[in-house]
Amino acid sequence: MHGIEFVCRAAGTPNVRIGVVGAGTERIFEEVKRLWGGSPKVAFFPSKAIGKVLASELPKCRNKTCTVLYPAPAKAGNEIEEVLSDRGFVVTRLNTYSTVPVCDVNLTVLTQALSAPVIAVASPSAVRAWVNLISRSESWNNSIACIGETTALAAKRLGLKNVYHSEYPGLEGWVDSILDALKLNDQLHKALVS
Repeated sequence: MHGIEFVCRAAGTPNVRIGVVGAGTERIFEEVKRLWGGSPKVAFFPSKAIGKVLASELPKCRNKTCTVLYPAPAKAGNEIEEVLSDRGFVVTRLNTYSTVPVCDVNLTVLTQALSAPVIAVASPSAVRAWVNLISRSESWNNSIACIGETTALAAKRLGLKNVYHSEYPGLEGWVDSILDALKLNDQLHKALVS
């Protein structure tokens, strides 16, 4: 059972309007809707699958207080809440999960990962975990393909150099960024060999 389905069951599937950041979360709600019928319905998703874009584009209620329940990972920053609050929304944050980085990896697996031309990451916490793992090894200068801009910014802030991400976050854009990084790596390899 997805966490979303659990929350909906516990809340008795209230008739609320739901905003999602991207298509992946929308699909989960569609699956819950298919299983239960009717509710919950996704009413809004932003022009770009980024939390701060959702916060800046979320439509306001007419002539009444707009209340938002914001389920979030415990480690997420406060930017979404701040943008919504600045726009006049009353925001209640609900920390729904926490990420715990891997601290120890099998040496064979780490060696294979270090030799990969491109590492693909889907969150800032994944970038932090990767940097912690590679800090124990010799220098690593391969490419990192990020699912979106937020993850790419985290990678750059942590000192990674060959960072790729799509203009449009999500699975398709992520695949494009992986392919772009692989193409560049292939071009560099050919230049070094010749």
